[in-house]
Amino acid sequence: MEIRKGDIVGRISYGKDVLFYVDRIIKMKKTGKAYAILKGVKYRIEADAPLEDLEKIEREQIETEKRGIETKLKKRLNKGIFIKEKNRELNNKVTNALILHLDGDRKYSQKSDKYYKKLGLRAVVKNIPENRQPQVIGSLVRKYNPDIVIITRA
Repeated sequence: MEIRKGDIVGRISYGKDVLFYVDRIIKMKKTGKAYAILKGVKYRIEADAPLEDLEKIEREQIETEKRGIETKLKKRLNKGIFIKEKNRELNNKVTNALILHLDGDRKYSQKSDKYYKKLGLRAVVKNIPENRQPQVIGSLVRKYNPDIVIITRA
């Protein structure tokens, strides 16, 4: 079965312990061997692997994994809501704070934005390549005047 960009795979040599999506495939000039550049589905991790060490993951397992992630996040959100009710005064300060979040990975930027909204937090999430972050952070801080700045790097 051919491995392609966007496929969800596991590394055979690691017992398929972490699910990855194939970000891109590169071919080594010297050896002609093909490698996949992988990004974690559940964890923020980047890896590479030879194509022959990869196995596509069945759709059923992917859906099970997604449901597990969503369940865990819902529990955390509900716990956060409970804590929010217990600590209303502190939470008013936090939920009224403006968060500026810079992330070099588009998928994680989108995930972060989604969960800030679910938590009812005010956040500006920007997908900025890591090599450009130092050049733009000053102007973004001046523009948004955030209370909290988060810079996520790989």
